[in-house]
Amino acid sequence: MSSQPGKPPRTARPRSSEADRYRWVALTNTTMAVFMSTLDGSIILIALPAIFNGIHLDPLAPANIAYLLWMIMGYRLVQAVFVVNLGRLGDILGRVRIYNLGFVVFTVASILLSLDPFTGSRAALWLIGWRFLQAFGGSMLSANSAAILTDAFPPERRGFALGVNQVAGIAGQFLGLTAGGLLAAWDWRAVFWVNVPVGIAGTLWRTSGCATTGRAIRRGSTGGATPPSRSA
Repeated sequence: MSSQPGKPPRTARPRSSEADRYRWVALTNTTMAVFMSTLDGSIILIALPAIFNGIHLDPLAPANIAYLLWMIMGYRLVQAVFVVNLGRLGDILGRVRIYNLGFVVFTVASILLSLDPFTGSRAALWLIGWRFLQAFGGSMLSANSAAILTDAFPPERRGFALGVNQVAGIAGQFLGLTAGGLLAAWDWRAVFWVNVPVGIAGTLWRTSGCATTGRAIRRGSTGGATPPSRSA
């Protein structure tokens, strides 16, 4: 007679607080990733004269036109080819896992790009090769960012989260042009250094417990998230 079946469980409020924290951490991190990925797609355009001057290669010489074209188009081409496949891979192996690996790949490629030890055509091939790897890492980030936000936010708040992500992507494309010109005037290698602090900060997210928190929220919260097997 003294039992109260309608009394809410004692853990309901902590779960809600934990869910809110995870959502905003996920939004901040994925927005940073989308901004970095799109910024790097345009940052190199204005910096190309300084880069080719730094590696002592004339990009307008008939024998070097291919290097110029690959430097301009290679990043976007790799993203266009792999973004769908990497999104599907995230569905199979876990979106957070592929996303976190994307930060590692992107950061390592950015470091290697800035450490080009060669000159001439060998330097151009070094830059093109690691630029491909950088684009592959950026594709891992772009392909899974929206899916992570969809898992984290309930339906009535997903539009806001995805909108913030898209604004960051557009801002990255625009600011990349400005940043490329300013950094190239100082040192062409700085065009690639600028990604390293952001990449390291994003990579550390994997050790902060957010992925585990996300799985716990999906088990215990009614936030409208998808099953854990598809996102972690």
